[in-house]
Amino acid sequence: MNIDISEEAGVRYLHFGSSWIQGAMRIARPYALELDYTREMMTPLLLHEPDWPRRVLQIGLGAASVTKFLWRYRPHARITVIEIEPRVTAAARQFFKLPDDDRITIHHADGADFLVAAKHDYDLILVDGFDADARTGRLDTLLFYLDCRARLAEDGLLSVNLLSRRKDFRQSVKRLEGAFDGHAMAFSSCDSGNAIALAANPPAPCATLAELKGAATQLKRDTGLNLQPTLTRLAQSRHLAGGLFAL
Repeated sequence: MNIDISEEAGVRYLHFGSSWIQGAMRIARPYALELDYTREMMTPLLLHEPDWPRRVLQIGLGAASVTKFLWRYRPHARITVIEIEPRVTAAARQFFKLPDDDRITIHHADGADFLVAAKHDYDLILVDGFDADARTGRLDTLLFYLDCRARLAEDGLLSVNLLSRRKDFRQSVKRLEGAFDGHAMAFSSCDSGNAIALAANPPAPCATLAELKGAATQLKRDTGLNLQPTLTRLAQSRHLAGGLFAL
């Protein structure tokens, strides 16, 4: 697998030997989330207090965008990253300002294998792992999602980046729903073909639209991250029926 770096209009991109973008960083704002789908992956932050999450598992490092964001703006969080390719980690440190800090632990391993052997529960599990051809392998299977569920804390949330050339995620969502007894959803896809799916152990967290808007306002004030567009899309889905969001 080739690891390539490109730059355009002040944004640095990570590629795995193809045109598929594996991560991005605006050079002037290295801790901001440049890509739409990485911002949407942070939707779980709206469902908890600002001192959440304490323990994060991230499968797939990429350009370390969400790693850096959580490291900077969630100082209580300890982040465990599973990245199968050591050269991706090296590129994230050299080109994307990944901090060298004891709150970030990186294991070079297969994410699915790590989950099977994991002994800790996690408040937030983030899955964003693809090869050079945008294939997920075992990271989009019923068994993998069951292993994610087993390692989620009681009030934990799973946030998954789905990617499809056809922008058809129905089978992935069915697998998530099967693993989480229906407590799962996916946003409509971004222009890039990414779609973010969320899942939770029952009883899943819930919030009114007003509470979500308040949390989004606070999050933007604290971090600069604007999730109002996500809430607009969420308000149009069946998961906000009656003004109450619940997975």
